[in-house]
Amino acid sequence: MPSTPTNVAVNVRFLLPGGRLEGIGKFSFEVLRNMVRDHPGCTFHFLFDRPYDERYRFADNVVPHVLHPPARHPALWLAWFEGAVALWLARVRPDVFLSLDGFTSLATRVPRVTVFHDLAFEHFPDDVGRLPQLYYRTNRGVIVR
Repeated sequence: MPSTPTNVAVNVRFLLPGGRLEGIGKFSFEVLRNMVRDHPGCTFHFLFDRPYDERYRFADNVVPHVLHPPARHPALWLAWFEGAVALWLARVRPDVFLSLDGFTSLATRVPRVTVFHDLAFEHFPDDVGRLPQLYYRTNRGVIVR
């Protein structure tokens, strides 16, 4: 029987300061608030890409980390996930890396759980810019159609 992870790294780059949460941020907030509460024996390492709002430290079992650069552009997404996050994961070696925004580091041996919030870029490609579309297609992993 597999053991329960005790050190969980989480991509929380959509938990924006000042409570400006939309879509993925609101989803992440609700899922993580409940997950942290329901698993007090786990340590959750929240990986932010910018200074964070203290309200996202839901309990004492949350340890915030700020990894640079801020990932708000496709080129910076790559630098953040494949650079800063991959290096952090290699150094800390958590039991699992959870990413709730559909993106993950491909340059890690840490087991990953990636949640796809939506597939709008697949269904409405004309509504997504060329650079983000290229990034999505290259780095989002395997999408089952």
